[in-house]
Amino acid sequence: MRKIVFLLILFGNVVFGQKDIPTDYFSNPIEIPLVLSGNFGELRNNHFHSGLDIKTQQKEGIPMYAPADGYVSRIKVSLYGYGKALYIKHPNGYSTVYAHLQKYGDAIQDYVKKQQYQKESFTLELFPEANQFSVKKGELIGYTGNSGSSGGPHLHFEIRDASSRPMNPMLFGIDIPDTKKPTVTSVFAYPLSEDAQINQSQNPVKLRLILQKDESYKAENISAFGKIGFGVSTNDQQNGASNKNGVYKIKTYCNGKEKFEVNFKKFSFAETRYLNRYIDYNYFKNNRSRVQKLFRQSNNPLSIINGEDQQGYIIVEDSLSSTYTIEVSDFKGNTVLISIPIQGEKMEILKPREDTKTDDFLFSDQGNSITKGKFSVYIPANSLYENTYLDIKVKGDTLTLHKDVIPLHKSMTITADISNYNTVDKDKLFIGRLNYRGIPYYNSTKRKGDKLSIYTKIFGEYVLVSDTTKPSITPINFSNKKWITKNKTLKIKIDDTLSGVSSYRATINGEFILMEYNYKKDVLTYDFNDRIISESENNLKLIVVDNVGNNATFEATFFRK
Repeated sequence: MRKIVFLLILFGNVVFGQKDIPTDYFSNPIEIPLVLSGNFGELRNNHFHSGLDIKTQQKEGIPMYAPADGYVSRIKVSLYGYGKALYIKHPNGYSTVYAHLQKYGDAIQDYVKKQQYQKESFTLELFPEANQFSVKKGELIGYTGNSGSSGGPHLHFEIRDASSRPMNPMLFGIDIPDTKKPTVTSVFAYPLSEDAQINQSQNPVKLRLILQKDESYKAENISAFGKIGFGVSTNDQQNGASNKNGVYKIKTYCNGKEKFEVNFKKFSFAETRYLNRYIDYNYFKNNRSRVQKLFRQSNNPLSIINGEDQQGYIIVEDSLSSTYTIEVSDFKGNTVLISIPIQGEKMEILKPREDTKTDDFLFSDQGNSITKGKFSVYIPANSLYENTYLDIKVKGDTLTLHKDVIPLHKSMTITADISNYNTVDKDKLFIGRLNYRGIPYYNSTKRKGDKLSIYTKIFGEYVLVSDTTKPSITPINFSNKKWITKNKTLKIKIDDTLSGVSSYRATINGEFILMEYNYKKDVLTYDFNDRIISESENNLKLIVVDNVGNNATFEATFFRK
């Protein structure tokens, strides 16, 4: 019993500690003015942004310092995503994360490089012991960069709570100058019940906004009836940057009564993909603008919604008028208001709901198996957010699996029967998704007998693709049988235009060398400072393998003093 009481007290202390957010504990991780290219909670592809993207003056190599005492708990080097990332745990229960780095501090960098050579791999993940890399506040821990899936030099900085949930760093006193009000791009009204209508339409209606003298907006009067909801496309700009970042808080009211609030303070990684349920996914895919729906639909458990009356919907009755207000704020409290006058009126529907019916109607709470031609598709239960019709067709080696206008929460399985292919050809096949240019994008494909299969969370057009072409290998800063004494690095361009590069391995004089792979530029780089090599003739060998097993070998001799 005493153990249970102790655990309850301990848990209570952790929860209490997380509620009392320390605003003077963490210092800035870099010693330059903080200007953002992305902020916390920003709407991204399939996820909410989990930190601050801090601009680094368009360059790499800016020193980065520990914002508080702690120890390095995790180090990860990957080709994509966060690239070179560092994780630090702090005594107060929080953790900080630093991503897209150029390199780590000297002691950490040496440790990483040693592990890379031992494992003979550029990519790795390490979990040092708590006492291995202790850091003090203000200690150099790394340098900013552009590694991984970064779109340009910057530091991605996170603060996570004791449950590894990312929190808005601005809550901790990380100050970002911001005197600008959020910008509103568009507002939509959604008829939601069977009898609902807006301006005699049962389809979403884009409202015309009129800018007022006080910089608020007023929508033109709408006539409506039934259960309706609203959505807004909005962004914010902080001082010193033109980037269109996310907002901090949105609140709505109907006749002064609070209806809905979304607040970007904290979320969990387990829920982040529900962003696709929160936004108008169809509109985003067709117009590249994310509309945040200010009502909670079924299968939307997002914790960022922390205030709602009737899930944010309003019920409009005939002959009654009302006013709906949207209040959009940034973290500094700069606010813009949108007022929408509503006249309740049940009228003749001139534009009935657009509902394209097909042969395939899927229930969201059930697993669905569909076979057409040589393709089979399995969509697990609770992958779809609601029951829906799908347009599925097969023509030869091409599967048209609806359009990417409906979000999937879980991975579906696509299987293709390749029994009609020659044995030699089967080894070079993969299932690819066609992009907007009609070019196949490689999906990780598994083969079992005469069946190929992939997992994917994207509807669209899929095709069987044969790749019989070897990767290409081209030296950049050296030539065969030449002296390169002044070179600090070896650079080699590798490319595979169809299935893509799967792996590579390089040696000099038969010994493994570490080559960093920049997939955005298709360049491998070896640093001569890594290892002492012969002072005369050196033999380089590089083998590159693509995703279906085609391999290419490059060999060259260079001389160095």
